[in-house]
Amino acid sequence: MANIFQNIFTKSSKLNIDELIVKKTIVSFFFFFLFLGAGLWGWKLLRHQTETAEGTRPLLRTVLNINGSIFKNLLSDNHLTKVYPVSDAIKNVRVNGMDGLRSKLDSAHWRLNVIRKNGDTLALTLEDIKKLPQTDIVFDFKCIEGWNQVTHWSGVQFYDFIKAYGLTEEASMKYVGLSTPDKGYYVGIDMPSALHPQTILCYEMNGKPLPLNQGYPLRLIIPVKYGIKHIKRIGTMYFDNKRPPDFWFERGYDYFSGL
Repeated sequence: MANIFQNIFTKSSKLNIDELIVKKTIVSFFFFFLFLGAGLWGWKLLRHQTETAEGTRPLLRTVLNINGSIFKNLLSDNHLTKVYPVSDAIKNVRVNGMDGLRSKLDSAHWRLNVIRKNGDTLALTLEDIKKLPQTDIVFDFKCIEGWNQVTHWSGVQFYDFIKAYGLTEEASMKYVGLSTPDKGYYVGIDMPSALHPQTILCYEMNGKPLPLNQGYPLRLIIPVKYGIKHIKRIGTMYFDNKRPPDFWFERGYDYFSGL
């Protein structure tokens, strides 16, 4: 008798398990086809959208703007990029683009032209900038192309530069715009990122003056952002409450480009 009841319960349990497997399989296929259909619909929608003046389709631009807003809200002075000992820094530093560097540099007459709020221009030599306290940073430089390197840079903390040259009123604006002397490359930086304690106006790499292909005489190092924001050979700096033009934003990338 005991064996009969045991066989009944065993068959009942087996039937329940089989039914559960069938139900889960049906649900899995349902969601698979649901997500597949949603993906195909989204792909067709994206494919038929016209590229805007901002270098990408409206749907993608909306997603990029949302990503930028999220990263922007997470940024604070306590959000510090990991730093490394100088011994970890690579010697053969990779170049991430030559836009803005292809024209010949007149180093003798180079100036950092800072346009003040009242329209006046403050023309600074490299020596003017090097008079300020030097700071170093060794961090993992990340490029949108997918590579990264631990690199060593030296220069002036952007925040110290602002204070030293009386640009506090200008720094109360929302953005700083930077461009190369030939206007071939340009970026817009949100002010909180520019004033971040790890952002520097850089004039040395691995303890030596910047090479030409790394932005001599002066470049931006901003560890909280991808390499596309680290503009080389800065010629002009200005401030605005509207987003300044940005080279890679116009080609379909995220304006904030934060890490």
